[in-house]
Amino acid sequence: MTGLTFRAQAASYDPKDRTFEAVASTFADVNRRTATGTVVERLDPNGMDTTHLVGAPLLNGHRSGSATDVIGHVTAFRMEDGKLVVSCRLVDSPDVDPIAARLEGRAIRDVSIGFRIDQSVRSTDPKTRSTIVTATKWAPFEVSLVPIGADAGAKIRSENPMPDNIIEQQPQGDDIVQTRAAIRQIARTAGLSAEWADAQIDSGADIVAARAAAFEGMTARQTPAIRVTRAEPTDAMQRTRGVEDALFFRMAGGAPSEAARPYVGLTLADMARDALEAAGVSTRGMGSPELVRRAMTISDLPALLESSTRRVLMAGYDLARSPIATTLTRQTTRPDFRETDTVKRGDMSPLDKVSESGELKAKTVAEATETYTLGTYGNTFALSHRAVLNDDLSALTDWSQIASRAAATTEANLIVAALLSNGKMNEDGKPLFDKSRNAAGTGAALSVATLGSGRQTMRSFKALDGVTLINSAPKYLLVGPAMETIAEQFLAGIYATTPDDVNPWGGTGKLSLLVEPRITDSRWYLFADPAAVPVLEAATIASEPGPQISTRLGWNTLGTEFRVYLHLGAGAVDWRGAYMNPGASA
Repeated sequence: MTGLTFRAQAASYDPKDRTFEAVASTFADVNRRTATGTVVERLDPNGMDTTHLVGAPLLNGHRSGSATDVIGHVTAFRMEDGKLVVSCRLVDSPDVDPIAARLEGRAIRDVSIGFRIDQSVRSTDPKTRSTIVTATKWAPFEVSLVPIGADAGAKIRSENPMPDNIIEQQPQGDDIVQTRAAIRQIARTAGLSAEWADAQIDSGADIVAARAAAFEGMTARQTPAIRVTRAEPTDAMQRTRGVEDALFFRMAGGAPSEAARPYVGLTLADMARDALEAAGVSTRGMGSPELVRRAMTISDLPALLESSTRRVLMAGYDLARSPIATTLTRQTTRPDFRETDTVKRGDMSPLDKVSESGELKAKTVAEATETYTLGTYGNTFALSHRAVLNDDLSALTDWSQIASRAAATTEANLIVAALLSNGKMNEDGKPLFDKSRNAAGTGAALSVATLGSGRQTMRSFKALDGVTLINSAPKYLLVGPAMETIAEQFLAGIYATTPDDVNPWGGTGKLSLLVEPRITDSRWYLFADPAAVPVLEAATIASEPGPQISTRLGWNTLGTEFRVYLHLGAGAVDWRGAYMNPGASA
């Protein structure tokens, strides 16, 4: 009999720089359990898109529910002997130190990648009759350290270029015993039962098959737990939801939820006592100051204040947002702050008639890119210790509402600046609004004739190929306060006494009026539906969309510190969906 033995090399983890190399994928087949049964998943390395791999997060066991699940990032990658090799760096943070220690001690060896499949092909293995799903177009977006990986060859690399484990063929006296011992160890590492290990042994599974089955078992075990938690909330979850809802009710008003009713009569000091007791801390003999101080340190009360404040903030933010942001701007997300291009693709010219032989001709679609960058904007606020003791939430409520308006104002300022700056487009170097294509030659007041001229101009816009008409139709009329009343009168659809006096723009269903106070002159704009022909675009970070709230116990001030911040960027991405008239001069 022969068996496999492994000679370990020194790990590539460098504790000084907190870096290591790992084989992220050998592109080995992996069994996946689906709703219709088990399939073999196969990754085609030729279809791999690594555009966003550098800078991708290094996660703890594929977890992504919290920012603390990100333990590092990918700094580089390469293909080596048909394998995907990545270089990673751990973040320098105390909560990551235990993972760093396990890497240094080689307790963590396995690596796994998270990926998105954009295109796949299904086939059937002629021998086993199993279904094979081959990902022909896919993109890795994260790398994880895991206890047991689905790809048995995905490992932390050695310091030298030799394989992480040198496999030698040696005679063995009892290969079956070693295989059984290895399977039982796999079960213990994955947190699976001894019965599971026995079932694998009885089925004749080898070590590779047992590892794949353990990976599936871990996934299957985690999914029902989430479902049970959502369907049958525990008492602790009900308390958390109730306290948060009660805080939100006290800050925002309205009607309390059923979960909040047991807590709406509690003061903040009462909630602090409740939070400490829920955390298993005895509160006997504690006065209000000590209750609050300790609750703000070791309980979930700060998180509940943060959650309720975020709800107030988001409600105010949605109300305060400018129509230029909510109606005229295409909203999107980006994975990080790196400058990326927004690609616009031209339409394809009409389809060609197919010849009798059935030949189809290939056509290309023109492309152009526009670029803008994201930034971060924010401020802080402190809820004083005295305010908590006095059960005074008004300061926090007022700040939340002020912060929501500030976030909405920041968003509108960026978008309107992109509009009014009339910057040059990368496509052709011309301004966003240029007299040669989408701006009136001379300013004029609103009238049937001037709006008709603007609509005619927009209808004549062509795609990037300069030939295909895109039929850009005006849907919104944007003006500043100086033109608001005139625009309302014009669009009111007053009854005409003669056919010549009929206003074709009056009444509903023609143009919707939008007013932006940052437009201070008499200019006016026509915009098409941004879903069809976008002109302005705003982007946030995908993991933190919209204004964000976070808290910490104050150090320089006695109280709890709150901060609000917003990741945002805005820019013009096309000119074909808008028309501008400078308006009549005063």
